[in-house]
Amino acid sequence: MLNSTFTPQHNGDISCSITRNWTEQALECYKLNGDCKNCSIAEGHYSFVCQMPKVVDILLAVNGKPVIK
Repeated sequence: MLNSTFTPQHNGDISCSITRNWTEQALECYKLNGDCKNCSIAEGHYSFVCQMPKVVDILLAVNGKPVIK
């Protein structure tokens, strides 16, 4: 099983569920202006390319700027 290849089932599309509302991660990305080197996700050394800057762009277009407390 370790040698098997993982093929994503989404064809690179961004899930609609993460583009509906401002999440904590989306807010962090927004505040960092998409600067991935200062993002907490980058510290996790995940094996995927972060799509959060694209999510932030969609959220801005659909919902406008977030209310930051």
